[in-house]
Amino acid sequence: MTTPNKTAPGADPKQLERTGTVREIGSQAVWSLSSCKPGFGVDQLRDDNLETDWQSDGSQPHLLNIQFRRKTTVKTICIYVDYKSDESYTPSKISVRVGNNFHNLQEIRQPELVEPSGWIHVPLTDNHKKQTHTFMIQIAVLANHQNGKDTHMRQIKIYTPVEESSIGKFPRCTTIDFMMYCSIR
Repeated sequence: MTTPNKTAPGADPKQLERTGTVREIGSQAVWSLSSCKPGFGVDQLRDDNLETDWQSDGSQPHLLNIQFRRKTTVKTICIYVDYKSDESYTPSKISVRVGNNFHNLQEIRQPELVEPSGWIHVPLTDNHKKQTHTFMIQIAVLANHQNGKDTHMRQIKIYTPVEESSIGKFPRCTTIDFMMYCSIR
């Protein structure tokens, strides 16, 4: 079993983006859930609001599927959970699986979360620090704290490494003012 990459409690993954080394690619994927209560689905999971959440509505494992149109390099998944607010709805054991489709998913991480509160960073690299290239990611909630039935996840972010320019090596623009002008549209 592996442990997620712990950051400072509540460390915002947007700080990763500001370094210029990664970018969030969740909007490029198609998201689906095994179940959800009305008004507590993918829209709430991706709305950048830590007060909203996905709430499952069925038997475990609860599945979250993220499918990309083309093979994509994924570096880290960041999951926001809050044991203080959600108690028995908080995941205690999850499985992160990758593959080309539902039929060939392989587990690459199985972090155990002990009363988590804040962002949990789960690196998607193998033991040799090799990056993951995949069409699909599946996050399965295997168990909740206090043997809870349904689960809450408040936010999920998916990050890919930023490729270096083919023109040459330029310093990275890391301030917010420079980030506004870092790409040509």
